[in-house]
Amino acid sequence: MKKHKKNGTIGTGIVIKSRSGGMVDALDSKSSLVRGGGSSPLSGTMKSLPLSYIEISKSKLLHNIKQFRRIVKKGTKIAAVIKANAYGHGDKEVIKIVNPHIDYFQINSIEELEKIKPYTKKEILLLGYIGENDIEQAIKLGCILSVFDLHHALLINKIAKKLKTKQMVLIAIDSHLGREGILPLHTALFLKEIKKMKNISIDGVYAHFANIEDTSDFSHAEKQIRDYEYVVKIFKENGYSKIKTHISATSGVLAYEKGRGINTIVRVGIGLYGMWPSTELANAWQKKLVLLPVVRWITHIAQVKIVPKGESIGYGLSYITKKETKLAIIPQGYSNGLSRSYAHKGEILIKGKRAPILGRIAMNMFVVDVTDIKGVKPENEVILLGSQKKEKITAEDIANKIATINYEVTTQISPLLPKIIK
Repeated sequence: MKKHKKNGTIGTGIVIKSRSGGMVDALDSKSSLVRGGGSSPLSGTMKSLPLSYIEISKSKLLHNIKQFRRIVKKGTKIAAVIKANAYGHGDKEVIKIVNPHIDYFQINSIEELEKIKPYTKKEILLLGYIGENDIEQAIKLGCILSVFDLHHALLINKIAKKLKTKQMVLIAIDSHLGREGILPLHTALFLKEIKKMKNISIDGVYAHFANIEDTSDFSHAEKQIRDYEYVVKIFKENGYSKIKTHISATSGVLAYEKGRGINTIVRVGIGLYGMWPSTELANAWQKKLVLLPVVRWITHIAQVKIVPKGESIGYGLSYITKKETKLAIIPQGYSNGLSRSYAHKGEILIKGKRAPILGRIAMNMFVVDVTDIKGVKPENEVILLGSQKKEKITAEDIANKIATINYEVTTQISPLLPKIIK
């Protein structure tokens, strides 16, 4: 049996990403996963879990994919968006689970391409900007590159010619997003020039919605759709009759695409991980579409102690105890991705009960009040994000308390935290 120091053994059930970044199966028929030492009554062996880690539910991730397969038109291709470390969930771990069930992966950077390329043979849509110094490496590794403008196209063509290859590209259209891409009114001129580039092959044309998740007013989305369809029409009139098209991310799938098969590809990101793009879409769809949050952010209590009334807690003396208080010290902080803004208003779960955060969140630890929770001991499981018994803390709960969005809450989770697939 192959062993991995501190993080379990190779097997078939749970997969641990070690602190060095590798992934190992950590549960087989002869071992159990626990915190601390000891031995399994079933096998005589027991393997240790990390102190702090991200638990990824394979079943929930696959469930969410099936939900989107169910609502899009048959034949519509799904690109799983795994940029930003799969929204903080772990890109390599997500690939391991979803690879057989999706059609493309979408990423943002050359660094992400280098990282994930060994783990999948699926086509990769690289929609972020790739600078001149990285284009050659991107072409060699293999992906479909996004073209932002004519200058960008010329660079890609020049380097593809040097490599004696033809590079597949997607043309980004700025259809009233006010961000990357060709303006619709410049499409005809752009096509005239790009047709001269013999080392570029146009695979598709795409755009992004700006606020389609706001279901109360579709006027801007309708303007975006109108101009994007105008661009697609120009491409088809210029010989690109089989060009691939995509404008919808999760919000676009729910608010616009649905089961109509309007475009050949949809890009599913936030919904893949069991979160909603907006409250409005959640309210509109939650009776028809069940999305299950995929992660639990787990750590364990480092210390429990009682302090007297009038004791200051943490940096800045920002909290003073009002009575004798039982504290639990939690070994996570803003370096792990827990926002400092969550101080004084956030909660975590211990023994299925909510424990309020006292004082500031430091780089590597923070303090909670466990006075009203019975039997709290060092090494008890702590949930920062996810469910424990009948309680749960969602990314939306955290986002609402710190005035941000669920996307940011999970994306900020440190990629250094070990990942376990369960």
